[in-house]
Amino acid sequence: HVQLVESGGGSVQAGGSLILSCTFSGATYSRRCMAWFRQVPGKGREAVAAADADRRTIYGDFVEGRFTISQDNAKNTVTLQLISLKPDDTGQYYCAAGSASCSGSYPYWGQGTQVTVS
Repeated sequence: HVQLVESGGGSVQAGGSLILSCTFSGATYSRRCMAWFRQVPGKGREAVAAADADRRTIYGDFVEGRFTISQDNAKNTVTLQLISLKPDDTGQYYCAAGSASCSGSYPYWGQGTQVTVS
């Protein structure tokens, strides 16, 4: 069955950086939209970034150029580089996988990794 496993979360000070990774297994990885979402305290789930099957990327407005999503087909991995982190970025970050287009649903989700910015 499909599994998504996130890693790379942690605690950093404001202005710091982190790299989140998500490894996909259990099905064909290529031709999928891979995305990152987050659940922040007091808010609903937010879409952070997504990369579709043609490697086009989209970001949430709050990202403001601070995050970068990238896919590595050889490793079945999608990463999210976070820089210039703010306390408002604190939350649980989830990796999700869908079909080729990022406008569809995401049937596959990871367990999440915590990012804490102080």
